[in-house]
Amino acid sequence: MHFDPRKLFEDGFIVLRGVVPPDWLGPLRDSFERMVDRQREIWTRERKPGDPPGGAWETGHQPRLQFETLVDGDTANTMAFCLHENTMGVSRRIMNSEAAGNTGFMFMCNPVTDRGPAPWHRDIHPIDQAPLRGLQDDLLHNAPGYLQWNIPLYDDNVLWVVPKSHRRGNTAEENRCLAQDPHEPLPGGVQVELNAGDGVVYTNTILHWGSNYSARTRRTIHLGYRSYGGPIFPYVNRTFRDLGFIECLPSDLQTVFRDIRRRYDDETDRIESIFRAAIDGDEDAFQEGVAALHPGEAGRIICAVLLSKIVYKMRFATHPVRPHYGGDISHDEGLKPRFTVGELDALWRRFEPLDEEMQSDALQFVPGFQSDPMHYYFEEMPSGLSMGSFMAGWRNN
Repeated sequence: MHFDPRKLFEDGFIVLRGVVPPDWLGPLRDSFERMVDRQREIWTRERKPGDPPGGAWETGHQPRLQFETLVDGDTANTMAFCLHENTMGVSRRIMNSEAAGNTGFMFMCNPVTDRGPAPWHRDIHPIDQAPLRGLQDDLLHNAPGYLQWNIPLYDDNVLWVVPKSHRRGNTAEENRCLAQDPHEPLPGGVQVELNAGDGVVYTNTILHWGSNYSARTRRTIHLGYRSYGGPIFPYVNRTFRDLGFIECLPSDLQTVFRDIRRRYDDETDRIESIFRAAIDGDEDAFQEGVAALHPGEAGRIICAVLLSKIVYKMRFATHPVRPHYGGDISHDEGLKPRFTVGELDALWRRFEPLDEEMQSDALQFVPGFQSDPMHYYFEEMPSGLSMGSFMAGWRNN
């Protein structure tokens, strides 16, 4: 597929025509509809007292399938498409990485009744990621480490974006509009017009909007990919640790998923060595490990911030401000059993000052984020923060 990866850097999104090969469109529609039927049966069984007969299918603002839980041998073409050169391959090229790994397999459907628009937002929550400008600069200096896709099986124009908003924080006018009504078009916003089989790939740091969740038929594949062997450590760095869902797939697809898991496991081992260097106060080994995890020299402090979030999740599991803390992190699941309680305490003492640097004494809030008011900075990185200043405190402990 011909495209210019630089458009992602410039605009924050790329519209690609014919992502679904013409001879794949009909079979994919059939397979996904079978999975929709399976999920509807599940939602019917799981409905709560007082719910309508269809359960979440009828109550949902935007019914979504996690289709790795529904795939079988007859619908394996859905997974084959997720590994296709037009999706995974394009993602790998944009991220300038050795490989791309799936972080999510979603399928978005229309609600039963008109539900109107969602609010404008960036898919960013600084409490367990990093301030927006730090994430943006990491992308612009190096490459994206995470991408999202919308690929409709029927014509779709629900998504709007504000081009180039991935390169900056909110403007004063945007903040005023978002505070007044986040469900209305923003200045400079454009509607993404997609025909059946087209796709839009974008960084989720961009301001975007689900403009109208109506009862009109919507069947749109929504995918996430993260980089392996790219210039940066992704802020969405999870993977599917349980590969039980691949057993029904052809062997060539299983091989790809197992390779992704191998890369993830290697990354987990590297993070363990970084954490042990931190516990030991070995600054050289720590910096060497971070450089291997985040080869791009610019933005390595963002890698350290993201590592602090893994440590926090290992140590505390959740956060009173964000109960589902670290939803985009899965390394803690494999790493936590490798450390004793005492080692986790020591590790957190190394990273706690960095976590404190990410916070203000005063409550912070910027509209258009997936976060309520909190002490963590939403947009700007603390002035003067560097790897050196972060590690300087280790010498006193």
